[in-house]
Amino acid sequence: MGQAFRKLFDSFFGNSEMRVVMLGLDAAGKTTILYKLHIGEVLSTVPTIGFNVEKVQYKNVMFTVWDVGGQEKLRPLWRHYFNNTDGLIYVVDSLDRERIGKAKLEFQNIINDPFMLNSVILVFANKQDMKGAMTPMEVCEGLGLFDLKNRKWHIQGTCALRGDGLYEGLDWLAGTLKEMKAAGYSSTGPSSF
Repeated sequence: MGQAFRKLFDSFFGNSEMRVVMLGLDAAGKTTILYKLHIGEVLSTVPTIGFNVEKVQYKNVMFTVWDVGGQEKLRPLWRHYFNNTDGLIYVVDSLDRERIGKAKLEFQNIINDPFMLNSVILVFANKQDMKGAMTPMEVCEGLGLFDLKNRKWHIQGTCALRGDGLYEGLDWLAGTLKEMKAAGYSSTGPSSF
């Protein structure tokens, strides 16, 4: 009964819940972003072994964000987080020019997975405050975003430590997911309601 009331309450007041997976190569800033969004602070982090999951409230959307470790040995496990995912936040270290090809390969593997074909894509080009960082346009080209057809995507330059660009990205993600939901689409394809 409580769950049914919650759904009715949320639909009446326009609240939504969205499941998001946040992926990217190791040291891109995923965990820093997660906790900056969750508690508004930068925490001292260590490489994520496994995952972190937190609820992030933004406007009237409750995001459940799964931050999964990006070390090479953990990447084959990413696909276990894809089912029923509404959105992908892919974090790129804009300073790491040497691994943009590897970031592209992993990104393409994610977005072409059958469980991710209907997920919207938000790319955070992180570490924009650092000298020598690739611009968001360079990250776009590096990942092959311009080649995506029939996919909703957005790139946002960010600085996780200061929080620059994070909420602008969430704003796009929330608006896009709500539009898709209103049009009858979900992470598993067209809905039946």
